Amino acid sequence: MRFTLQPGETLEIPFVLTWNFPITEFAEGVKYYRRYTDFLGSHGETAWNLAAIALDSYQDWQQQIQAWQQPILNRGDLPDWFKMALFNELYDLTAGGTLWSAATEKDPYGQFAVLECLDYRWYESLDVRLYGSFGLLMLFPELEKAVMRAFARAIPMSDDRTRVIGYYYTIGAESQMAVRKTAGATPHDLGAPNEHVWEKTNYTAYQDCNLWKDLGSDFVLQVYRDFILTGGKDYQFLAESWNAIAQTLDYLKEFDQDNDGIPENSGAPDQTFDDWRLQGVSAYCGGLWLAALQSAIAIGNILKTSDIKISNKNIDPDTIDRQINKFQTWLSRSLPIYQEKLWNGKYYKLDSESGSDIVMADQLCGQFYTRLLGLTDIVPNECAHSALTTVYESCFLKFHNGKFGAANGLHLDGSPENPKATHPLEVWTGINFGIAAFLLQMGMKAEAFQLTEAVVNQIYENGLQFRTPEAITAVGTFRASTYLRAMAIWGIYLVMGNGE
Repeated sequence: MRFTLQPGETLEIPFVLTWNFPITEFAEGVKYYRRYTDFLGSHGETAWNLAAIALDSYQDWQQQIQAWQQPILNRGDLPDWFKMALFNELYDLTAGGTLWSAATEKDPYGQFAVLECLDYRWYESLDVRLYGSFGLLMLFPELEKAVMRAFARAIPMSDDRTRVIGYYYTIGAESQMAVRKTAGATPHDLGAPNEHVWEKTNYTAYQDCNLWKDLGSDFVLQVYRDFILTGGKDYQFLAESWNAIAQTLDYLKEFDQDNDGIPENSGAPDQTFDDWRLQGVSAYCGGLWLAALQSAIAIGNILKTSDIKISNKNIDPDTIDRQINKFQTWLSRSLPIYQEKLWNGKYYKLDSESGSDIVMADQLCGQFYTRLLGLTDIVPNECAHSALTTVYESCFLKFHNGKFGAANGLHLDGSPENPKATHPLEVWTGINFGIAAFLLQMGMKAEAFQLTEAVVNQIYENGLQFRTPEAITAVGTFRASTYLRAMAIWGIYLVMGNGE
């Protein structure tokens, strides 16, 4: 372009850079068209059309972005640093190795997936997205439900191929092999980009995730959450998920060795804190189990009483009745056991059998989700308040004077159980944002924002913005950048509601 400017004259010339890669290829020969090909065609010559659309529309796009952001920017009850971090954490939806496939009859919005992180290259780790999917849920609800549909389809599937389990290898276990995916087990992830995402699940092999005690509960909770928080009318979504819900809860119940109603942790790191050993009934997994049972009962009752025609012919009302009654029996048995085995008068113990007196920061994740979904509390309110206050004081304020955020697990005085431990001494950004959302639920707004600000400061003062790590340590190291769970900051915004 050539032009001449007169003295004092200005001219704005928009430039657009476009590129067109209509096909995503995973393992050799496994190809998917990208979502935009539904609108622009799947041939390789649409870059010019993309540029023309951008030049015609960019000003309108800018206005739409401003219209979306302005109500949040105008809120006086949200500090500026929080607004900044809230918007910036959405970078992961595009920078996280993102997949969005073309629509099909089965998936009318396409299929969607984001990596756990660039270091752990597998998609939509279910334990991580328990907190990390709030941004997707609130802004792109149909994509969120597409992810959960993929998990529902994967639960009945099995993959009997064996592989070496990294943890078994490191501890010198007699048998270091395990099958990749057991039927009925909720998979940890939706696969990796070098294989066939959405079809070959459970890619991670550090632990045998078929034995994890949180994934089944995580699945049920996210299905019910996605239904409730997207209007509570998508009965077909619940119907498509129901058989998987029933199957995975039955599978998880098999780990209830003493038939007290709650599956026990095995003494291995068999949950999202996959380098932290839990033994017996644990506060973290046990609470998620109780919340999941409540959610499953609520889902079953909705499906029974809904006037909407359910196209899923595999759902029988009498079968639903029997399953609801079974889940209710388990819940009634579990609730007093959880309180009896874990409540110590001040907080909930890490677990029932290790003898540890550690204060686990995320001990009441199940209670947080129970309140989020409008269900009956699984623990007494005064116990929840006492436990959360203890977490705030011991894991946050007494951990280097609150500079870094809340460590995952410390003694009451803020000291470590094992100074050489990994996960208990790390500050997990997404877990901290989740705890802050729980603090807000419990009316502790000042504490919630003090905790959140400490973590946001660690990210931005150390140049970690737009590559937010999973974990920060008190010695200046960090781990697992570009992490999915950090989008839990949108959970804080969700609990805040419409503001003052």
